[in-house]
Amino acid sequence: MPVQSVAIVGAGIAGLALALSLARRGISSEILEQAEELREVGAGLQLSPNATRVLEAIGLLDDLRRKWTEPQSVDLASGLSMKRLVNIPLGEAAVARWGAPYAVVHRATLQGALLQAVRREPLCRLHLATRLQPKTPADIARHCLTKPDVVVGADGVWSQTRNLVPGAPKSRFSGNVAWRIVVPFAKAPAELPRERVTAFMGPGAHLVCYPLADAGGFNLVAITGGFDPGETWEARAESGRAIALRDLFGRWHPVLSSLMGRGENLLYWPLCQATDGAWHNGRDTVLLGDAAHAMMPFMAQGAASALEDALVLAEALATLPAPEALRAFEENRKPRAMRLKERAEFNRRVYHAAGPLRLGRDLALSLRPASAFVRDLDWIYGYRAGL
Repeated sequence: MPVQSVAIVGAGIAGLALALSLARRGISSEILEQAEELREVGAGLQLSPNATRVLEAIGLLDDLRRKWTEPQSVDLASGLSMKRLVNIPLGEAAVARWGAPYAVVHRATLQGALLQAVRREPLCRLHLATRLQPKTPADIARHCLTKPDVVVGADGVWSQTRNLVPGAPKSRFSGNVAWRIVVPFAKAPAELPRERVTAFMGPGAHLVCYPLADAGGFNLVAITGGFDPGETWEARAESGRAIALRDLFGRWHPVLSSLMGRGENLLYWPLCQATDGAWHNGRDTVLLGDAAHAMMPFMAQGAASALEDALVLAEALATLPAPEALRAFEENRKPRAMRLKERAEFNRRVYHAAGPLRLGRDLALSLRPASAFVRDLDWIYGYRAGL
């Protein structure tokens, strides 16, 4: 018989979205979160149409559209000259082509909307300050009011629920780190592109910039090579690493290098990805989102993939017995996750090209028509999550 109750380990975007997706199919869930309160980690998120379509399905689109920003384009530009090389139209063009908006939003805004919806939903129960030591099926059941039919590990890239899945993926540091800076609108240079998402590309690094209306400033994320600070979402850069970062961007356009040079108390976090592996144990435990397929951010599809997972898993659990549902979920989602990871790795090589490769890249990008880039995104942005 289909599943009646689910225990979800982790109250991030993946876990909360799954709880809401399950509730809309009449399945109760209990979300177990070790944090005493849910707070913002990171800054901005890009939500492409395949992600906002999921938010519409779980009833959050109208509320979030009042808070987020819908950029008019995604651009690729040279970090050395700020010259725009590629312009991919969004705004109304995104809705017309892919059936849903492209948005940028502060992570706290999205998580807050998901959290409020979960707290309003009678079929969802959220348990904060719940530490599972060790994480075993018996320990998980002990913290739930109802014995769960299925346990879902939505506990992120360093998931401990993976220990319940033989042959599960492992977390691996990619060799890259992301540096986060938020520049208030009032202090931002006039040259920063408004109403756009811009990826400035340079030798060995790139810098993504876009406005966040709900944060009152520009979200800047610089991705470079770096050292692994361990399992943390925020590491504070000591003076030596901050100087090295400023040196790396010293050859960039003065507007961009000054932004990286003025930063104080710089924060960064390691970029980790999941190796290939099993997503479920064949019976009653399954991994979701980053726990299953953490990927590099070079396609901005991490949050989108977690939202897609939530919808597909909920549909499977509502229509199939647990073992069949878990197999159907992995068979549906794994090929797409692997393809997205491959595309992200390709983009990394393109964005960080140096020397003659950089010059060739810039020329090739500038000569390719925008329509070709748009068609190349159809399989990503036009995807409709479902079995």
